[in-house]
Amino acid sequence: MTDLDFEYLRGYLKQRSGLALTPEKRYLVESRLTPVCRRFGLPALRDLVGALRLARDGAIERAVVEAMTTNETFFFRDRVPFDLFRDVILPEALARNAGRRRLRVWSAASSTGQEPYSLAMLLQEAAPRLAGWQVEIVATDLSTEVIEKARLGLYSHFEVQRGLPVQWLLKYFTQSGEQWTIAPSLRAMVDFRQINLLHGFETLGSFDVIYCRNVLIYFDAPTKSDILARLAGSLAPEGALLLGAAETVIGLTDRLSPHPKHRGLYGHAEVARPAAVRAAAAG
Repeated sequence: MTDLDFEYLRGYLKQRSGLALTPEKRYLVESRLTPVCRRFGLPALRDLVGALRLARDGAIERAVVEAMTTNETFFFRDRVPFDLFRDVILPEALARNAGRRRLRVWSAASSTGQEPYSLAMLLQEAAPRLAGWQVEIVATDLSTEVIEKARLGLYSHFEVQRGLPVQWLLKYFTQSGEQWTIAPSLRAMVDFRQINLLHGFETLGSFDVIYCRNVLIYFDAPTKSDILARLAGSLAPEGALLLGAAETVIGLTDRLSPHPKHRGLYGHAEVARPAAVRAAAAG
């Protein structure tokens, strides 16, 4: 792959997916896109770049973006964000929304579905407290391929072993040979949609809880700022935003602030600031 081809791919992926590739990631581009060349019968990466320049084959364009999009995930990944949901976020949301009895949750980079299905399990465990409530989980991802896999709810033995408690595996999955299928009741709880975070997502509406974890790390600062500002616009006034352990809103937007007690948890700046500080600012 020539320097010109690499620079073209960097610009192409930045425009299509927001992925900010540094020069030292050249090896990653070659390793992930070489199988795409084989899949479409292209002799080399220069031929793949040529096909992208012609912009005549949408299948190749989608394959390139999806090959470069990291889809590493597992059930209850990092655990703490899910403990926060169960112990802090959900009780507060139930108290706050008791009048309208509605709860909306968005998994904004859902990959193959483990994150939204983990949330669905927690909500299923809390079912007695949610009787009579309208509960929605919207799960989105850039990749149509992983969205289709997520909709199937079909996982390998390796996938269900990663982070999933054994008792919940037996409770919420059915085994068929080497595959495990998630319960239809959980699949019915999640609405999977293909969404590119670089584009508008206002049509999704407002959410009480947004999980956007381990995706912003792949973007440059201006892209992060833009996405965070728009996420703030989709977050309910006292809603909760959860980011990955290596992600933050600090220095990127003044619309969101860290929670004073819980790392990785964010809310609207005016709500997150202590009452005394808000009062001082007001007058």
